[in-house]
Amino acid sequence: MKNCRFLASLFGLVLFAGTALAGNGAPSGSHYNLNIIGVPKDKTAAMTSSNMHVIFVPLWGNAKINLCDSDACADGGFQVLDGNGTDGNGALFALPSPDPDGNGTTDYSVFARALGQPNNSADMTTCATGAGDDGVFGTADDELVCSEITLTLDSTTRPSKFQNVSKYLLYVYADVDGDGILDRVPLFGDSLQDFYWNYDNNGLKLAQLRFYPCSSTIPSATDPTGVTTDNCGRTGN
Repeated sequence: MKNCRFLASLFGLVLFAGTALAGNGAPSGSHYNLNIIGVPKDKTAAMTSSNMHVIFVPLWGNAKINLCDSDACADGGFQVLDGNGTDGNGALFALPSPDPDGNGTTDYSVFARALGQPNNSADMTTCATGAGDDGVFGTADDELVCSEITLTLDSTTRPSKFQNVSKYLLYVYADVDGDGILDRVPLFGDSLQDFYWNYDNNGLKLAQLRFYPCSSTIPSATDPTGVTTDNCGRTGN
């Protein structure tokens, strides 16, 4: 886990002293907000402002939110580089490598909740492509690999509460090396490339994501449905 000075720089905010659960289920303190908004019509305007905290996606249907390591594609931290997920290119979101050591303990945590009309939902799955020929990593170049676990954001539950969704959005659980056993690959891990979130919207108008400077311990590769624990003042699902 990075030290506190690194995390303060990462989030561009003063770190909080300790954490406490707010009424909406989220930890209190500094964080980065990202809103994913479902819209009935495609957007045409350029959405590349560095101050954006919004990504637009179709209200119904599929969208691609491309991900890049912000140390390589931005100035570090979190940044929406392209907020238009309604076009053929998809959106682009820069975020730091969450688990550079690949040990299952993250440098930051992601919490999410769904808002909008009841009975609407969206599914988010972390995907990537192979980073090597068969026999090297077991997954060929350009072969699509999606995580075995999918985050379902459902607006039916009231009141809507934030949940720790780090294992869904920061990792791919898949058999990457071809040995018939699941592997757990963090975003920007060497065995995969071209990471993205596949966002399948079923009428959800707003998904709220919050990135907090606190660590999570992610379930092992062989237990993707296991419980995520964190030091953010709560236990996620």
